[in-house]
Amino acid sequence: KLLIRLSEDKMQSLSKHKNLKDARILITNDDGYEADGIKLLTEIIEPMVQEVWVIAPSKERSGSGHSLTVRRNIDVVQRSVDGTPTDCVILALNQIMESTKPDLVLSGINRGVNIAEDITYSGTVGAAYEATIAGVRAIALSQELSTAAKIDWSSARDNLGLVIQRLYNEDCK
Repeated sequence: KLLIRLSEDKMQSLSKHKNLKDARILITNDDGYEADGIKLLTEIIEPMVQEVWVIAPSKERSGSGHSLTVRRNIDVVQRSVDGTPTDCVILALNQIMESTKPDLVLSGINRGVNIAEDITYSGTVGAAYEATIAGVRAIALSQELSTAAKIDWSSARDNLGLVIQRLYNEDCK
């Protein structure tokens, strides 16, 4: 297990809702607002929680890591953000969802694995990292794919709900 120790005040915000069914969830990714992975993640999580917000890049931003936009304006159209996954989390936490902060950020489901040194380049991981810095629990999710075949989402479809439930119920202390 990889546990990140947070200050006491941030730790309290992590445990606002002990039961996932009462939670408010923010979903983002680096594959874009219309990507199959984010649609599947939303489909899986919606029946499990109280509220779901999807705020994601307007186009694919794979490889953006933990970067953010600093030298231009960011357009937001119906929760589709012309920026990086990190921008999406910052905008969600500080503007769009400011009065209703999420209990959990789910980033993904990324099309392709994020392992080894790839995590440093991953916008999927970067978004989860940004949420954690802000004191919000986060999980980055990826799905392996074969370059020779269409992606098989059955593993995520069959198992992801239970995985998220178990991780959410873990004691962070």
